[in-house]
Amino acid sequence: MALCHLAALAVLQFIRRRPEYDAAAPEDEQGQPGILAQLRQGVGYTMRTRWLRWTLLFSAVSVFSFIGPFEVLLPFIVGDQLHGDATLFGYALAFFGIGSAAGSLLIASSRFPRRYLSLMTAYWCLGTLPLALVGYVDASWLLFAILAVFGLTDAAGMVIWGTLLQRRVPKRLLGRISSLDFFVSLALMPVSMAVAGPLSQVLSLQAIFVFAGVISPIFGIIAWKAGKFAKDELANPLDSPDPVAELESS
Repeated sequence: MALCHLAALAVLQFIRRRPEYDAAAPEDEQGQPGILAQLRQGVGYTMRTRWLRWTLLFSAVSVFSFIGPFEVLLPFIVGDQLHGDATLFGYALAFFGIGSAAGSLLIASSRFPRRYLSLMTAYWCLGTLPLALVGYVDASWLLFAILAVFGLTDAAGMVIWGTLLQRRVPKRLLGRISSLDFFVSLALMPVSMAVAGPLSQVLSLQAIFVFAGVISPIFGIIAWKAGKFAKDELANPLDSPDPVAELESS
């Protein structure tokens, strides 16, 4: 892993800077705000931007609800309920990967949706619902199907989300918002994995996976309504030939 990071740093040294950034370098060196100021700018923009704020909240709650059961407890489903081994678990993860690849290709090869916020929320909401059945599976093919659907919808939503960050966040704040997105989305991931094990000593695997499957749809509906996603996506269409130009001129 360390070697991979070193190799990435080495490659970055050969990337040429864009002229507009080079021209702005002296000004940046003199007036660029400090780390805390940049953090305040990113957080401030997020808190002022309703769709962004509620999407990040939804993402944090969703990740906390399913990542622990998925990462920590899924092997016990394979071993205890399906009487499988590491090979079967590998196949299960492979189907999740296949679904993820299919979901990414589905969105990337299609015209960007008009109702992008609603569709992204629907993908993430409906995609976790099958996880509620994981605790009751009695056949490997059923687990494979659940994980394929979960992977497809998760990846499809992520492609839309990544596109939104590039096309609706101001360029000068894109790095800060992307960093905040990464932190908020993953901040509760280790907490979820730490809680999953002890929680399985108190609750059944069935109950835990039901919770993992239904909490995202519930909070997703709350985020969709509170964030006014339907109104926002109609007021800010991204399916035009040159949406960036439209946004800059508005």
